[in-house]
Amino acid sequence: MVQPGPTAPAGPSPSRFPAPSLPRTARPVPPEADPVPIRSAVQVPAPTSTPQRSRSRRSGDARGGRLWQIAVGGAAVLMLLGLCGIGGALLLIDRTATDGPAQNGAAPTPSASTAPTDQAAAGPLDSRDVDRQPLTAKEVFPGKTLVVGVDRHEYQVLKTQAGANCAEAATGEIADLLVTLGCSQVVRATLRSPDGDHLLTAGLFNLTDLATAQRVRDRIRPLLDDRRGRFRGMPAGDDTESVATAAARVAWQVRGHYVAYCLVTRDDAGAVPAGDRAVREIIYDLIELHLDKGVLDRRAAAVSVDQPTARATGASATPSAGTRRTPTASPRGDDPDTDELPGD
Repeated sequence: MVQPGPTAPAGPSPSRFPAPSLPRTARPVPPEADPVPIRSAVQVPAPTSTPQRSRSRRSGDARGGRLWQIAVGGAAVLMLLGLCGIGGALLLIDRTATDGPAQNGAAPTPSASTAPTDQAAAGPLDSRDVDRQPLTAKEVFPGKTLVVGVDRHEYQVLKTQAGANCAEAATGEIADLLVTLGCSQVVRATLRSPDGDHLLTAGLFNLTDLATAQRVRDRIRPLLDDRRGRFRGMPAGDDTESVATAAARVAWQVRGHYVAYCLVTRDDAGAVPAGDRAVREIIYDLIELHLDKGVLDRRAAAVSVDQPTARATGASATPSAGTRRTPTASPRGDDPDTDELPGD
């Protein structure tokens, strides 16, 4: 039995020709390098262009922010102006709707804030520049008989006169006042009362404008009280001299650029009591009903048909008790001023 021999080692078989052994040489050792110092922090300078870019970017951002704020603020202002404009337009529409003509038959409601005052009101008779046509005697006293009021009081017209010399109808400083303030004409008449017991002279002075007429009105009373002038009655023939010489009651009133007046005496030249009912009735008939609501109303309508009748004056006196007139003030807020004239 054959026994197995030793197992050959793994790997290549040894060379049959062994290499000669060479002496071992030492490997060169490189010299040690200098140690590198270790720093705790290293500062690296930034490029010079970097901060400029940062600053320009920041400034650009700031400008952009300001522009945005300006844009937002401008938009807010425009919105506010628009709201104000809308509010103003609504207010204008509301006022127009309030002050305009009535619609659907409804009368407009007057507003207290827009109601004209006496000083602001302008009428067709407030200036001679508008009311240019002179008065005539026929316009003021058209016939031989003057019928006044609903009671049909009949006054006999004895004489009429229209002239440019206003001083003829007054004396003293009242005559001077009329001339100085530009009175251009006086139209007057002498009449006998319906009861036959009184004579009167009544008429209109034509001044330049409303303000001038009011100045004349305001100066008349102190001049009368100081006996520095008076209105003059106009005699109309026999048995009428008392109208120029006797004691009288006189009244005056402003309407536009006119001053209306009326002087009343007793036919027998006697004294005229302050509370004489007949005298008060004559003054009311001639000044209020005839000259104002008759002559001047017609004249105002002829001057301007489209404008309301001007009634802005400023007299303050009211009729005394006993007058036929029931209202406490005339419709235009101007009652005749009255005073007593002593006889010559």
